[in-house]
Amino acid sequence: MSDLILAIDQGTTGTTAVLLSARLEVLATANREFAQIFPQPGWVEHAPEAIWASVEAAVSAALTKAGVAASSIAAIGITNQRETTVLWERATGKPIHNAIVWQCRRTRDACLALREAGHEQLVRARTGLVLDPYFSGTKAAWILDAVAGARDAADRGELAFGTIDTFLVWRLTGGAAHVTDVSNASRTMLMSLATGDWDDEMLHLLRVPRSILPRIGASAERYGVTHGLGFLPEGIPITGMAGDQQAALFGQACFEVGQAKCTYGTGAFLLMNTGTQPVFSGPGLIPTAAWTLGEAPMVYAREGSAFVAGAVVQWLRDNLGFFVSSHEIEALAATVEDSEGVVMVPALTGLGAPHWNPDARGLLWGVTRGTTKAHIARAALEGIAHQCRDILAAMEADLQARLSLLRVDGGASANNLLMQIQTDLLQVPISRPQVIETTALGAALLAGLGAGLYADLEQVRAIWREERRFVPAMSHERREQHLALWREGLKRV
Repeated sequence: MSDLILAIDQGTTGTTAVLLSARLEVLATANREFAQIFPQPGWVEHAPEAIWASVEAAVSAALTKAGVAASSIAAIGITNQRETTVLWERATGKPIHNAIVWQCRRTRDACLALREAGHEQLVRARTGLVLDPYFSGTKAAWILDAVAGARDAADRGELAFGTIDTFLVWRLTGGAAHVTDVSNASRTMLMSLATGDWDDEMLHLLRVPRSILPRIGASAERYGVTHGLGFLPEGIPITGMAGDQQAALFGQACFEVGQAKCTYGTGAFLLMNTGTQPVFSGPGLIPTAAWTLGEAPMVYAREGSAFVAGAVVQWLRDNLGFFVSSHEIEALAATVEDSEGVVMVPALTGLGAPHWNPDARGLLWGVTRGTTKAHIARAALEGIAHQCRDILAAMEADLQARLSLLRVDGGASANNLLMQIQTDLLQVPISRPQVIETTALGAALLAGLGAGLYADLEQVRAIWREERRFVPAMSHERREQHLALWREGLKRV
């Protein structure tokens, strides 16, 4: 039997397809971007058909690069942008509205109304989440209300809801499988964190009918097989699935309580394994399902999310024309030794953990006549790192202990300057793995487990390898100056 695994990493700005061997040798990687849609300020959408087209194109390109036949794929793993919401017609598979992206703030007023009605504690107790438009439940309700006839069609059982994992499995299986996994379901504000099943009281509160919901499965199981596709043959099993950040935690082999990782993508997401019990921390952090494997108890994580990380680099590239390619920011920022008092708070879509301020907006502060593009570029990297430091500080306050090591991944973790700034601000060593596309790696490992290519977690753990370690080098005085300026900036957003 072939041991090739296809990992589909469906992200916020594009889809990456990775072909790996069971030993995690990367045969080929291909990425295809798609358009971001901004109907009005604070609203973010994707065209579901554009997402699907990017999957088909990325997978086809990866197969061509690898020079292998699609029939040699033993298993498919999926990882995805999590809270992004799609509703489609069961009969045709046609979406009834653009996907509403996790970054979208259109349901802010709905969340505020629920909070003012006194439901915040119930939501947190049942789901572990905060009442924020980030999560999927209010997005689904918005689509049902906004599209004429949608609620009636839902009541007749004609519509299906899904986060992007569910949408892709539906398409890959020709509509045979309507399923999600616990990691994605836990981000909808509709799943009981205690039971791992849909919660009737939350469904009633958010006005989402059970008839549209997928089955909640494990993170490694046989969900279905490919059917009716032009770019993949019939019968390839889909056996692994997790939301991107949980997949990255798994791909970083953070299997022990207290191990943590930070993924630098469009946003920055710091997760810590908390074992088989959810940890309800202070208001800044949230408990979430990490994964379930077979009959073992659900594993939970503590999470803090910064909504904008790599997205601010894209903003400097696309909106301000600072550079042509995102990777150029490192060389530009390195031409100055310091941002010279310039502070960028990259709250382009509000502030996430631990601040949870949906009304915050981006701030560039401390600009003088001598400020250059390089100072602003460096301030942008510092802004990313400061957000992550705030999250880790909240986690350490909960633990009443210092983290000894942070594992990092995602495209921006290849930026050595950003990683050095991060370790300096955290005062914690940083470990970067050989494979930094760890979301895809986690999906591949879960698929391998689901297909029987790996026997257990010990076999998975043995595959992980470190590429480089970063250690703090900034003086205490300089670090405190940076933190003081950041705090002043936060007061102004």
